[in-house]
Amino acid sequence: MNSPNPPAKEVKEGLRHRIKDEFIQASLLALYFAAWFCAIAFFSFALLREAAIPITPFGLAIIKAGLCAKFMMIGKAIYPLKVDARRGLIKSIFWHSIVYLGIVLALSFTEAGINGLFHSKSFLESLSSFGHGDPIYIAALSIMYLLILWPYLIVLGLNQSLGDTAVHTILFGSQEK
Repeated sequence: MNSPNPPAKEVKEGLRHRIKDEFIQASLLALYFAAWFCAIAFFSFALLREAAIPITPFGLAIIKAGLCAKFMMIGKAIYPLKVDARRGLIKSIFWHSIVYLGIVLALSFTEAGINGLFHSKSFLESLSSFGHGDPIYIAALSIMYLLILWPYLIVLGLNQSLGDTAVHTILFGSQEK
């Protein structure tokens, strides 16, 4: 007769597997964000025709990517993605993209505030200078963030709808030889 509670060993293995899976997801998400943020930083320097491209902004982009990945994982835990087949993938992820965009923007505002503290400015003064205090700049940044989030959310939705194996095969081909 099976007991309703699994043995402690199974619970521990399940927890270990879940932690490993979350770590892998967060790492891949951080790499995804890092690629985008570094590309944006590189584009900015190219646009400004900087003669010598400093390396510091790329390190900061990687740190910001890690933080964004962490906050996105928290956002997923708080507001998990649910794909409704009747509504379709795009309609199902729309509100999630707005919530996750809010998370990324909140992180960006916070980053501006903390950055100001390092430069002897008040936190609130630095918050108000985020995006140069320009609503159009912030709107453009928001659109860019949404465009970064949508492919990620689409893959999450496809994984949920079709399963990891099917999506992996669609994206990377079959494992068969």
